[in-house]
Amino acid sequence: MKRVNMKRTIQSVILATAVTAFTACSSDDRGESMPEETSQTTFKITDAPIDDAQVEGVFVTLADVRVDGQSLEGFSKTTIELSALVEGQTLTLGELDLAADSYSSLELVLDTQTDAAGNTPANYIALANGTKEELEASAETIRVTDGFEVIAGAANEIVIDFDLRKTITKSQGALEADYAFASTSQLEAGIRVVNEQATGEIEGTVTDSQDYAETIIVYAYPEGTFNAEAETQGEVQFANAVTSSKVSGLDNSYSLNFLEEGTYELVFASYEETEGSVNFATLLEVESTTGLNLGALTLSAALQLSANVTVTGTL
Repeated sequence: MKRVNMKRTIQSVILATAVTAFTACSSDDRGESMPEETSQTTFKITDAPIDDAQVEGVFVTLADVRVDGQSLEGFSKTTIELSALVEGQTLTLGELDLAADSYSSLELVLDTQTDAAGNTPANYIALANGTKEELEASAETIRVTDGFEVIAGAANEIVIDFDLRKTITKSQGALEADYAFASTSQLEAGIRVVNEQATGEIEGTVTDSQDYAETIIVYAYPEGTFNAEAETQGEVQFANAVTSSKVSGLDNSYSLNFLEEGTYELVFASYEETEGSVNFATLLEVESTTGLNLGALTLSAALQLSANVTVTGTL
């Protein structure tokens, strides 16, 4: 009887020791006693330009930029000429030391009183006639609905794409056009956020030898999502495009930047200028000069995909 009790006692001691060792090991595995891996993350801003011959610049004043309620380090009140940050150009806003994780809380705080130099208005359209037209927003804080990921061990550069084609509206008055920020929901949805480490680019040239269009804009959509009727109507056209680019330069080139990995379809649209205003005219029929399927272009990170096209007609 004593022999059985002794055996049980020894087994209990062994079990307790094993549980203690496992608990200590599990504590280390959970990182409770280990420092959390973080990355110094840089935040930048870019834009897809506004298409209006009357507009020479779009100026937006940011009073703060916050991630999970924490302000960027090195950031101070800044007035940004957004329409100059096109074709992959960016402006660095600041940095934060962030853990490798997914983030969904990014806030851009507008200053609605004065710009960075103390002048009014704080946010405005600079017109070709030398005047300024104030941009009014229904809310000072833009809570961006798009999320981003910080990658462990990478040089993380988060790009905020403030797409003016989606975030600025224009209404034609009796004497002149009136510009304004889009509604709060449209404004928040018109800003996307990506980690540059996880993006690629689609670029190319457009040959329009028959002059089907005065101005051509290229839109990138996730494969199979473009709906012509829905996207060419309403206050904000092509609202669901990921990004866009104006065909320009001597070589009639375009560049769709900061596209996350995935499969995309390209949509080519013709615009006409009427009394200084650039308006959507029609969709264009195009074909790849190298046999690419323009409705299913697969893009991976750090890849630059070339898609040269020829315009063959209108739709």
